[in-house]
Amino acid sequence: MDMDDKTPRDQGVVPPPPPSVSECPPRLLVIGAGSRGRAYGRAVISSSNGVLSAVAEPDDYKRNKFGTTMIWGSTLPPPEGASFRDWREFVAYETERRARAEAGEKDVPLGIDAAFVCVLDEMHRAVVVALSKLGGIHIMCEKPMATTLDHCLDMYKALQDNVDATGQQTVFSIGHVLRYSPHNKLLRKLLLEDRVIGDILSVVHTEPVGWWHFTHSYVRGNWRRERTSAPSLLTKSCHDIDVLLWLLCSPPDCSSRGCPPPHLPSTVSSTGSLQYFKKSRKPLAAGAATNCLSCPIEQSCKYSAKRIYVGPELVGVGTGNRGWPLSIVIPDIESYGTGQDAEAAVLANLAEDYDDNTPNAEVAERNWFGRCVYESDNDVCDEQIVTISWDEDLRPSSPLSSQDGSSGSTALTAPLADNLRGRGSKLATFHMVAQTKEVCERYTRLYGVDGEIFADSRTITVHNFNTGQSITHNTQVESLGHGGGDAGLTRQFVMAVDMVKNHGWSTDRAQRELIGCTLDEVIRSHAMVFCAEKARKERKVVDWPEWWSKEVESKLDSE
Repeated sequence: MDMDDKTPRDQGVVPPPPPSVSECPPRLLVIGAGSRGRAYGRAVISSSNGVLSAVAEPDDYKRNKFGTTMIWGSTLPPPEGASFRDWREFVAYETERRARAEAGEKDVPLGIDAAFVCVLDEMHRAVVVALSKLGGIHIMCEKPMATTLDHCLDMYKALQDNVDATGQQTVFSIGHVLRYSPHNKLLRKLLLEDRVIGDILSVVHTEPVGWWHFTHSYVRGNWRRERTSAPSLLTKSCHDIDVLLWLLCSPPDCSSRGCPPPHLPSTVSSTGSLQYFKKSRKPLAAGAATNCLSCPIEQSCKYSAKRIYVGPELVGVGTGNRGWPLSIVIPDIESYGTGQDAEAAVLANLAEDYDDNTPNAEVAERNWFGRCVYESDNDVCDEQIVTISWDEDLRPSSPLSSQDGSSGSTALTAPLADNLRGRGSKLATFHMVAQTKEVCERYTRLYGVDGEIFADSRTITVHNFNTGQSITHNTQVESLGHGGGDAGLTRQFVMAVDMVKNHGWSTDRAQRELIGCTLDEVIRSHAMVFCAEKARKERKVVDWPEWWSKEVESKLDSE
């Protein structure tokens, strides 16, 4: 979970108005009312022309809080079809509701048009497959798509069979929010449409996770163990890999049916490991302590859970914070009115610990936010580098105009390099690093034949080799949710659903023009992560076409 998932604090940035509301606006279900579900819920209200109609969430506090603030207000009990304890209860209800409607029963509530799937990563496959079997529901699934490649492929096949009443495949979106931030959209335009540095030769992209943020999510939190979650490259950085492929692989514009094929990678390699957060790095003065609250050096340890979650320095109770990450430690933290009550609740949680007699299954099934970061059961990488290469791929050229202005000539009248148009050989390097001051403030350097670009999370600076000039573009951020990506993705997804429901668009057109990402692209970027993990674990350079043919195409063809 990124720090920039929080509610925006910059009140000077005014988001664009949401699209105009249709007569029958899209009705939306949110499955999972945790941090991501709430982020998309807020974005629906602030940035889209949809209506939140239902929530499915097993935690009573989270479900009721979401419902009263975003759906039914003070109405009690909630309207029929608005509140569900989990996704299974929704599927059972919706199956029955459809049967009642088909039987001609009067006053049957309207169903939902689309769902945001925001449950735990390992549950995505079950939920998306179940929704697809219902048929006709447009789906936005939080990233990652699934925690294994096989589960991703299961979802791919199920989504292809998810059709509406007219037989069209429904709209699908993945939570790769980085594609939808104003910053990254401008960066892609400058690179691929304006070609401000010509053909790209290499990219170096870094995600600085943050020294304390990594401990919250990947040492003490949900995503600390590969066996119960997935590799950190997938859970933290799959949308960074997706952005690299979006910039270097996908055609500049695929809004039309006849867009060129992607420029596919040639090789993948990766190195990385759990370098720091392990017992061999534990300070000797900490002794046998396994919990911060009983540690003799707690006051001097930068990873002290009291410092992070209670004190006034970072994101603790003492700062006045009641949102993320405290809402992960204590889901109902907002219900504790005074600072003392909230602090007592947090400290009680931090004091919880396990020992050698605690069953492994019990340790694995929950988070331990007071656990010593050197004594936790985490095993995911805290440092990783991925390198992707592309070979030159000169596509057969369409007839070009001759120098005299006539058309139809097959002679190449422009330099050969101009015909590569982004399909030349190139390299991309991605670095995920935990020990950083910045928290999820990504930065990228891009090197081209005519210039170079440095992009941080707010600015894009272009230096042109031909003119010697440097131009800096400042991008306005409408929210701190991934630089406006949360709002942007939500707006586009709901608009796609609206155009299909109310304005006669085909789902194929909505997918291409509004989602801007195909199901094939989703599978490709996830497959790249699993391929990189194979390269890391086996210490080898993987041939991408060969791996893709064996691990993806053959499995899809076998069905």
